[in-house]
Amino acid sequence: MHTDIDWLASFDLRALPPGFHDAPYPFYRTLRERDPVRQMPDGSILLTRYADCLQVYKDASAFSSDKKAEFFPKYGDSPLFEHHTASLVFNDPPLHTRVRKLIIGALSQRAVDAMQISLIHLVDRLLDEMGARAQRGESVDLIEHFAAAIPVEIIGNLLGVPHDEREPLRDWSLAILGALEPSLTDEQLTRGNRAVTEFVGYLKTLVARRRASPGDPATDVLTRLIQGESASERLSETELLQNCVFILNAGHETTTNLIGNALETLTRWPNARHTLVANPALIKSAVEEFLRFESSNQLGNRMSTIATRIGGVRLPAQTRITLCIGAANRDPAQFENPDTLDITREHNRHLAFGSGPHQCAGLAVARLEGAVAIGRFLSRFPSYEIDHTHKVRGGRARFRGFLKLPARL
Repeated sequence: MHTDIDWLASFDLRALPPGFHDAPYPFYRTLRERDPVRQMPDGSILLTRYADCLQVYKDASAFSSDKKAEFFPKYGDSPLFEHHTASLVFNDPPLHTRVRKLIIGALSQRAVDAMQISLIHLVDRLLDEMGARAQRGESVDLIEHFAAAIPVEIIGNLLGVPHDEREPLRDWSLAILGALEPSLTDEQLTRGNRAVTEFVGYLKTLVARRRASPGDPATDVLTRLIQGESASERLSETELLQNCVFILNAGHETTTNLIGNALETLTRWPNARHTLVANPALIKSAVEEFLRFESSNQLGNRMSTIATRIGGVRLPAQTRITLCIGAANRDPAQFENPDTLDITREHNRHLAFGSGPHQCAGLAVARLEGAVAIGRFLSRFPSYEIDHTHKVRGGRARFRGFLKLPARL
């Protein structure tokens, strides 16, 4: 990495310095120590301390999630703009309240617990298939053949997407979420807009089928979103379709990254891997540590609604704020030895799922998927190796994960 003085003065999320995508944490550490409330060239603010990020997450009245003013210059009047400004994550009450209530109602602890048996069967089938590939001398990719295949099935089940219609979901998700990066190419914008259009077009047919033949609203998220809990809480057609896109995307890439990041990280921390293999009961605390150590989602955004102060710095109303989750989760003021992977870490109050009113609605599902997938993988293939020379990172600042993770089982 370049010396601090080479990059710090000009640091910009839209033009990241060399080496950032592979190893962002040294950059985060320097920002956190030297410029924790960083004004970016576009006038926005980047926060890298845990306490500052938590302050913003907790105060939804002073820091808005509504992105209409921010996204219109970026996307124009486009499918991407309609999607991101109608989805749960980029909205304030009353839309946020209505949609979150409907989703949470279908993701009760009882409903999540009921997913475990089918999830175990899915993971074991994928493990069997990877083992068979290895026996035949074929390549094994822990993203394509394992991590990415799990959430698309679980979220597909929640929304009742037929199995033979799930193939496009991952590509649509990557294209739409990829368009959230701080800096975009024309190709990324084109792909993102096309993906929203195709995704919404498909969902219109799925919703029409579900209206004609409803599922159980206690477990079928799509039926619950269609019916609402009362006429006053029912979603408009646009709100319904765009939040279905959001649910499929949000539950897909972040969980893929959790599983892939964990398996890759364990190969670089052999003592932690040995401990977890020897003590499978540690899987729950291990999942929390993977979420902290290599957060799937590295960046969040808010807009100040009033003049306020963060970290001793005065900010006017309408200041755009980026919360650096990856930096906050390595803050030594909150976590002892933050750059050490400690799968026995206690009181691990990381921000991988955010905090406050916008905390991830599907966190219980993600935790279950991570625990079952990682735990059963290690039980089956405790001596696996990653081909580090051929692994491929996603190459994005907001979502940290791998596109390819070749392995020897």
